[in-house]
Amino acid sequence: MEVIGASEIEPRIAELLERVAKGESFEITRQCRAVGRLVPPARPRDAAAIAGAIDRLKRFRGLFRGMDRGELIALKNQGRRF
Repeated sequence: MEVIGASEIEPRIAELLERVAKGESFEITRQCRAVGRLVPPARPRDAAAIAGAIDRLKRFRGLFRGMDRGELIALKNQGRRF
């Protein structure tokens, strides 16, 4: 892991992000002390999985269309013990 000073980040941010996107990691230091890391995401984002999740949320939201406030509250309270 390459070590980079905090003052070096701003002028090189585009280059650093490009390198992180390719899998590199950086340790960020301030006054020779580690203060953070710049690392790639834990796993790549899967566009198909994201699109599927959005579709499922839209279908779920559609289940409650047409219900009035009282019906929604009754559904919320169903199964609760008072």
